[in-house]
Amino acid sequence: MRFLVVITSLAALARAQLLGIPTVPFDISSDQTFDLSKVHAVVVDIAHSSTRNEDGLTLIPPTLWGFAETFRNDLAGIGINTVLLPGSNAIRDSIYLTLDHDKAQFLNAAGNKTSEGYRLTVTSTGVTVSGASPLGAWWGTRTILQQALINDKKLKLGTGIDSPGWSERGMMLDVGRHYYPAEFLAEMCSYLSFFKQNVFHLHLSDHVWDPAKLGSHELALQLYAAFRVGSADPEVAGLARPVNETYSPSEFDKLQQSCARRGVTILPELESPGHSMATTDWRPEIALADFSMLNLSHPETLPTVKSYWKAVINNFHSKVVHIGADEYDSNFINEYSTFVNEMSAYIRSISGKSTRIWGTFPPSSAPGAVNVDKDVTIQHWQIGQDNGLFDFIDKGYSIVNSDDYFYLDLKYSDGNVYPKELDIQRVFHGAPDGSAFAPNILDNANATNNPPRDSPNVLGHLAVVWNDWGPNASTYHEAYYMVRNGLPALADKQWGGSLQEKDYASLFATLQPAVPDQNLDQRIPSKGSTIVSYSFGRGSLLSAVAVLDGSGNNYHGHLKNGAYVSGGALQLNGRGAHLRTPLTSKGRNYTLSFSVLPKAHGGTLFSGPDSSFLNGNGTSTKLMLVSHNIAYPVNLTLPLNEWSDVTVQGIGPQTFISVGKQRQEVTILMGIWGGYMQEGPMAIEAPIQTIGQGFNGQMKDIKLSSEV
Repeated sequence: MRFLVVITSLAALARAQLLGIPTVPFDISSDQTFDLSKVHAVVVDIAHSSTRNEDGLTLIPPTLWGFAETFRNDLAGIGINTVLLPGSNAIRDSIYLTLDHDKAQFLNAAGNKTSEGYRLTVTSTGVTVSGASPLGAWWGTRTILQQALINDKKLKLGTGIDSPGWSERGMMLDVGRHYYPAEFLAEMCSYLSFFKQNVFHLHLSDHVWDPAKLGSHELALQLYAAFRVGSADPEVAGLARPVNETYSPSEFDKLQQSCARRGVTILPELESPGHSMATTDWRPEIALADFSMLNLSHPETLPTVKSYWKAVINNFHSKVVHIGADEYDSNFINEYSTFVNEMSAYIRSISGKSTRIWGTFPPSSAPGAVNVDKDVTIQHWQIGQDNGLFDFIDKGYSIVNSDDYFYLDLKYSDGNVYPKELDIQRVFHGAPDGSAFAPNILDNANATNNPPRDSPNVLGHLAVVWNDWGPNASTYHEAYYMVRNGLPALADKQWGGSLQEKDYASLFATLQPAVPDQNLDQRIPSKGSTIVSYSFGRGSLLSAVAVLDGSGNNYHGHLKNGAYVSGGALQLNGRGAHLRTPLTSKGRNYTLSFSVLPKAHGGTLFSGPDSSFLNGNGTSTKLMLVSHNIAYPVNLTLPLNEWSDVTVQGIGPQTFISVGKQRQEVTILMGIWGGYMQEGPMAIEAPIQTIGQGFNGQMKDIKLSSEV
């Protein structure tokens, strides 16, 4: 009986895996652990320190040493301080990064070799990560970080071989209808990378509404349309727009470099011949009667599109670029296919890059039909638009699965087709039989429309976030919150992991707050629920230049440009006087409260990098929150020359402003395809960097809390 218990125990150890996001196959050799807090060095195999992965999507892959530098910084972020050393073998109490010579052990779902695999070996003296490439080793470091967080820096002894099932894993964000700062996009790359996702597809040009419904090109010119990438090439002068919401070549390069350092490739998309209002605004003569579409019969259309690709393509550091080719006029299928093929050939001729399009017109065997070339990859997006299996895979095309089962639309889904955020239930029960989703599942209802899991023609899966209702319908961070909770779960399935729903919530709660190199939740460290408190003399210490924080967090403020404290209140002159704090913004779930006595309407009560709270704006006396230059007023006005108690609350996806007992929600009225209006909530961050600049009056009892 004793012998049986021992054998059973060892068998259980051998069958174990590491719970993480994604899960990691791992043969546990002992019930002992290695304590990562003892690690003093990250050692990089000197024979491979300058090696780069040449097999991935990026043209700017980091070296093994470069990945190790980023890893060392991440370790420091969880309290493990190390030095980075070159070496030819592991040393005691170190993490050794090297490359594995046996590439055949790293296989994807189709049974083909992948450069993204790695072997993780943990002994009583240290940890070794042997990657199929530097990128594979990088994914191994994500496993180490996750296990350190989950198990209090203790790693189980044993060995595991881990490889992704599919080569493309991640998401698409509609940056065409809504601008996002490059810094925000870089933080999103950090979020994807921590869960081993490697593609961030940016939809860089588009427009709002359905322009054809307006009946005239002149009216359509008033619609919001954007082409986000700038160029110094005079051939495309005037195309990039709006001018204050585009990415300069240097800015876009910096973004791509930042993401590549974490194993994520930016995949750029510029839409044509449909969704092209930005182009037809620039060159109206090449528009169809539906002026959101390019006239492919016009002699200047193809040269125009070629001109902007030529101007920007050398600044795109991916081996694949996306030309859109979505939702074009079905009366011109041959012209469409010819256009796609000519653009694909042109792009390859000037850059060596391959081309991707959205699945729009399935290939036809009809006499005279022109079909898209098979070296163009297809991004399948809806079973009603194409049957990814029968129309494309069975005919020799490769596809990326972006079926609209995992579509999202900020802030509202017309007809409630799509969920309000990425649906975790769809992740764990998204197969036709109710089991977990996988990238080969193109149809969640009908299994006969799905290729086998080991189909080599399925390159991977990308979730999609659209901004159909334009730039004023949401803030930057609301896009993040659409995917915040569900994207890591989906990452497990995109990788090919075996995470179960019952384990997800606790793993997510442990790992999500510690994702390195980002603060997308806009957290502020605090000893308690009160983050900052300025009482202006009521029992607090004051000086001529400082206001001390009473929260215990030492977020002391500094008086600037003539601001001063008198009579228990902050005195502000309506010009440059203000209180400067060491903080910036507080994300969701907060209460910002204060008392205020205005001597005039106008001026900024609070401001930060993400939002401002105004006492009117010169043309209106209404209180308003401003997010990224868009004002969201409420029907509340502060009375002059008397004290009012004001509260701003961010509660989940909603924001409320109160003056005394009057309370109103901050909302937005969205136009839906030009057909009707829909009200939606706004989740606006608490601005806390600058207090009172441009405001004429007094403020007191300022408090920011995480309680709501």
